[in-house]
Amino acid sequence: MTDTGWTTLVIGAGVIGAAIAHELKKRGRRVILVDRDAPGRGASYGNMASIAVTEFMPSSRPSVWRQIPGWLMDPEGAVCVRPAYMPRLTPWFLRFLAASRPRKLRDLEAQGAALCKRALPDTQALLLEIGAADDLSQEGCLSLYTGKAEFAADRDHIEILERFGFRHEILGHNAIRDLEPEITAKIDRAVLFPDNRSLKDPYRYVTRLVERFEGLGGTVLRGTVADFERGARIEAVRLVDGTRLAADEVVLCAGAFTARLSKKLGEPIPLETERGYHTQIAKPGISIRHSIIWPARAFMVTPTAGGIRVGGTVEMAGLEAPPDYRRAKITVKRACEALPNLTVEDTTEWMGHRPALPDTVPVMSASAKIPGVYYATGHGHLGLTYAATCGRLMGQLITGERPEIDLHPYRINRF
Repeated sequence: MTDTGWTTLVIGAGVIGAAIAHELKKRGRRVILVDRDAPGRGASYGNMASIAVTEFMPSSRPSVWRQIPGWLMDPEGAVCVRPAYMPRLTPWFLRFLAASRPRKLRDLEAQGAALCKRALPDTQALLLEIGAADDLSQEGCLSLYTGKAEFAADRDHIEILERFGFRHEILGHNAIRDLEPEITAKIDRAVLFPDNRSLKDPYRYVTRLVERFEGLGGTVLRGTVADFERGARIEAVRLVDGTRLAADEVVLCAGAFTARLSKKLGEPIPLETERGYHTQIAKPGISIRHSIIWPARAFMVTPTAGGIRVGGTVEMAGLEAPPDYRRAKITVKRACEALPNLTVEDTTEWMGHRPALPDTVPVMSASAKIPGVYYATGHGHLGLTYAATCGRLMGQLITGERPEIDLHPYRINRF
């Protein structure tokens, strides 16, 4: 590692920012990782711990958006929009519908698949590098269905995976019982995704990554960005407490809060927050080896080091509204339907902000306006999945190496 003399500020210490900071430090940059909170305490703390390589398909595909009116009318639907937030959401939603055109969908599917093809091996390599290889499960994920109708409703998902060559196996009733005896007998078929692994503790993944970064000489600071200084290129970042941080480069990867920062630079991003909830059950009374999703019920269950984590559904209510933990209770109720012996004891509830772009594909890009500024945001529910790959690709982009994937489709000015 040779010190290049360049100073890079990485703003946002979630799993994406930590991966980018670590990669840049390895490449010889002087790197300062800045966040208003401790590393990993945002969405990275409470995600569903899944390296979900099969979940890249656009949310704007017709099989999804046709269900949205029904979901919105159902108090326990997979998508909830708080009425007071609807006017602010309308421009985003119109872009979401625009991303549902057939030709556009094919492009978006290919862009997501290109990242997810790399996600598992890149994650395995990074975990090995930071001494955490054992934190990744060897088992995959089971997608559950009761009958032909539920399976048919999810058929487009399977067809996309087949088109891009992602591994999966359709299982019948007996095979499901052999893998996970705790799953209810109502489930008569499932799809096994063997490469959808899970982490014992996603928060620990971030903290170990940051510890490795600091061990290489990187710096971590707590602070809230107030503004930027720029001339012909970026020059410095000013924090709310008055601190001035001189910089040759700035990487904005503050998750759902990145849009506020990009707006200060005159480069708005149509970024929303898909508020996600989880319930951590420390005493579940059962043991499962695979993570479980039930598409028709819109929830996921993941075995973690701290018990069983249950999450799912989407709430659109912005960054400021207080949590509505009824959303977490809905998914727990559905998890009990899938796992009838599950006991819900010693629980904690959490809400976090997933950064969502209307076309589902992240931004990984140099600024279109200001030299020295870069963006990595909008990873949606795949932040943990994409982190190792995003860190590597952004490291290549920022240091002038040709990225291993063409990043043009992920540019900031594509909207």
